Amino acid sequence: EAYKKVIIQAAQTLATRFNPTIGCIKSWDNRKWDYPVIIDNMMNLELLFWAAENGGPSRLKEIAIKHAETTIKNHFRPDGGTYHVIGYDTTSGAVKVRNTHQGYADESVWARGQAWAIYGYTMTYRFTKDKRFLETAQRAADYFISHLPADNVPYWDFMAPEIPNEPRDVSAAAITSSALFELSKYIKEKSQQETYRSMATKILTSLCSAPYLAEGTNSHAVLNHAVGSKPAKSEVDVSIIYADYYFIEAMLRYLQEKK
Repeated sequence: EAYKKVIIQAAQTLATRFNPTIGCIKSWDNRKWDYPVIIDNMMNLELLFWAAENGGPSRLKEIAIKHAETTIKNHFRPDGGTYHVIGYDTTSGAVKVRNTHQGYADESVWARGQAWAIYGYTMTYRFTKDKRFLETAQRAADYFISHLPADNVPYWDFMAPEIPNEPRDVSAAAITSSALFELSKYIKEKSQQETYRSMATKILTSLCSAPYLAEGTNSHAVLNHAVGSKPAKSEVDVSIIYADYYFIEAMLRYLQEKK
């Protein structure tokens, strides 16, 4: 209760970055785009949904839904893969460019971006029960699963040019594992439900063993082999705190399934 006012205020502050002409919340300032929106920002919608349900204004939920709808329209390719950055025209709201910032190329699929899409749309369905968002989460998940290597931990970009000699990204794996445990609960078809639950477990199993689990290494983190931004040569093949966070969340969800 002591934190509720702070959370609602944070949500209202985030909402000031929403442009109704574009239908999205602006991601960055002072970049090469006039109005950039990144796939990562699907994760921010949870703050708005929660605030709207816990004493904040109802418009916060409306903004979240609109952002999710616009992202479906402009961030997704027909095969379910996602673009990282969409640059919008601030006057017309039209898409000016589709780029990447942390992926290999504009037309490649950055693994963590795809993970954010799976998780973000699964969470959006949790709050809205709108079938469009569930179907989008599935499209994103199906793309991710179909492009995994044998041990189910993705390379940092699904189209990185030097595969299999490219770095893996355990953060993308952990985020997706956690999301798939939740997504499986919303699927009515038993076989599809089991596919997602089984894949979530397989990813988690790989993360719980060498070379990904940091046990026995000199890392102070839980997982090794994450990638922050390879194009920027930043945090390449290191431990990253959000990889650990979603790994622990996935573990908790796994244990809940076993009860």
